[in-house]
Amino acid sequence: MDTTASGNTLSNSGLPGHTDGAFDRASSSAHSAVNSLAGAADDAVRKAKPTIDRVAALAHQAVDKAAGAAAPTADWLAAQGKSLTGAQKRMMENTCSYVSANPMKSVGIALVAGFVLSRIILR
Repeated sequence: MDTTASGNTLSNSGLPGHTDGAFDRASSSAHSAVNSLAGAADDAVRKAKPTIDRVAALAHQAVDKAAGAAAPTADWLAAQGKSLTGAQKRMMENTCSYVSANPMKSVGIALVAGFVLSRIILR
């Protein structure tokens, strides 16, 4: 693709040959800027690494402390859940035996309770 345009020879990229030096200088300058920024970033990372490590260690300690505090609470809730389940079963058995022993009284109590609840809800 060697053609002549206004007295300048074109390079293989189609741009005038006399501008190759300008592109080389611009490219070299851009590479220098990138290398400079990379060096500055490396320095910043190197300086920030102890701080990052300290923050990470503090975060791990906070998580460990929270887990340590939550474990006894979870155990207590599990124990309370078991006792509440037992109390619920006992109440259900007692209610069933009371209704079986006193069917008319149970119906009357249910009617009164329903009437009272309807009055409370409709207010």
